Amino acid sequence: MDQGYRLRGETIAVWATVVCFVLGAAAGFLVLGPAPRPLIGAGSLALPSATIAGAIAGGAFVVSTLRHRRGETDPMPRWQRIVTDVSAIALTVAFVGVAGMGVLLGTQVLAIGLQGLELTLVGGALLTGFAAAVGGRFAFAAGIGLRTADLSSILFGYLVIGTLFAMVTAADPRWWEINFSQLGIGDAAWAFNGTLVVAGALVGTVGAYVGRDLHRLLGDAALGRIALTAGLWIITGFGLAGVGLLPLHRAPEAHNIVAPVTLLLFAASMAVTAFVVPGAPRALIITTVGVGVLVTIAFVLFAVFGLITMTALEAMAVGLGLLWMTTLVRVLAILSPDVPRPSARAHLLHG
Repeated sequence: MDQGYRLRGETIAVWATVVCFVLGAAAGFLVLGPAPRPLIGAGSLALPSATIAGAIAGGAFVVSTLRHRRGETDPMPRWQRIVTDVSAIALTVAFVGVAGMGVLLGTQVLAIGLQGLELTLVGGALLTGFAAAVGGRFAFAAGIGLRTADLSSILFGYLVIGTLFAMVTAADPRWWEINFSQLGIGDAAWAFNGTLVVAGALVGTVGAYVGRDLHRLLGDAALGRIALTAGLWIITGFGLAGVGLLPLHRAPEAHNIVAPVTLLLFAASMAVTAFVVPGAPRALIITTVGVGVLVTIAFVLFAVFGLITMTALEAMAVGLGLLWMTTLVRVLAILSPDVPRPSARAHLLHG
């Protein structure tokens, strides 16, 4: 890729940022109204700004995808186009959630450092424009050429942002003495539960992209194994979203079933993927074994000796799982070609 091409791409990204800022500021002027608004609380700036920034980030991803990847799926059979298009839709929803949740967390932090601050219409509109510009720039860049490794980073960042926001707005400040599900209870329960729903969409999309990379690497001959691998990740994503859609205070029985099943699905997805990746890369094998051993030790410390809490066990399991996923996508990025590979099969599981 020559220097001139990269510079043109950077120029387009700058203009996209400017457009997102202008759209965000204009929407802020239309929505916020003349009265000064606090950063958080009733009648605050946080929610309308987050909504505007999320919508603009989603739109920026759609525009960028159509601009830079139009025609990419034309040579593909129908089933492959459907998988690609559904993944793009899920990613659009995810970018809306990532940008919106980032604004909510940012305003929460600003409110702590700038207590009593109220912004006028101009100040609120400019802040909204800035948030839209940051989210829009990020989403526009992703539409140019999103890799599986980028998706894993987005998932990790979103889980951190969403969980931190749920923590600072938790109804029970001592939620950590029980488990993470306590964050999904109370007036601000939507923060944690919504984070799980969007994270579920991201996990499923990561699975689809893992399938894409495996297909680029192994070809049509391995479509059966690839479909099983991607399908497990997608089901795991649905399970994670189900945990958020079935909060503990509304459906305790269902929640307590879906949550551990989702963890088991995550473990099964990891094991199957490690088996399907060709060549048994040493980095992936070491990480898989290490994660399994550490999670087992953490479970024994919790269940047998009572030395750690359920919250600590959950945090360790999720953190180690994300570490494993990071290793997986980096290995795939090294092994798989960076060009589309249309399938020669008219149907997914048979020719």
